[in-house]
Amino acid sequence: MKRIGLLGGSFNPAHGGHRRITLFAREALGLDEVWWLVSPGNPLKPKAGMAPLHARLAAARSQSRRAPIRATAIERELGTRYTIDTLRALTRRYPKCRFIWLMGADNLAQFSQWRDWRGIARTMPIAVIARPGYDGAAVASPAMAWLGRFRRTAASLKTRRGWSAPALIPLRFDPDPRSATAIRRADPDWASRYDGRPQRDPLTHHPVHPHSIKKAGQ
Repeated sequence: MKRIGLLGGSFNPAHGGHRRITLFAREALGLDEVWWLVSPGNPLKPKAGMAPLHARLAAARSQSRRAPIRATAIERELGTRYTIDTLRALTRRYPKCRFIWLMGADNLAQFSQWRDWRGIARTMPIAVIARPGYDGAAVASPAMAWLGRFRRTAASLKTRRGWSAPALIPLRFDPDPRSATAIRRADPDWASRYDGRPQRDPLTHHPVHPHSIKKAGQ
């Protein structure tokens, strides 16, 4: 079975920091590849300043080039609004894949705000990547209080039993100063470079047209 990491986010835009942290997680966890789930929308982030889906997918495809990373807007096709629904749909659609959810410590700090977050944890293992400035909040979070009892090492994924859930796998990572916020400030019109260009989804192989923007949630 293929071992797939799932990294969700707005990718507004995707940048070298996303690529670097993804390749680190892939190596640390022994994954075959990682899918970037480019979200149609995120209710925990303001809508103002959110580039169209086709532009964010295009930027993600550019950043994932020549790497075992597939940027996809499959949530648009699945019609799922929340992460829990997306993950359950993916496990049904790809029964020959083993999935692990990848998130930064900043997301773990607010994980208890997500729809059915315990259900997410019971659906597949979760690897949490340290992020400077967020580790304290993550450790003190309600989600960590519950997930902490299921802590495992990356080496546990070498066995089939290691892929059972719930499972929390902490990963240490050197700080990366790059951020999408800084990129938007330096280049607020970055998305205009992709205006009018339909994108071919690398996972589903279906086109994502400039007008195909559908709001979704976490």
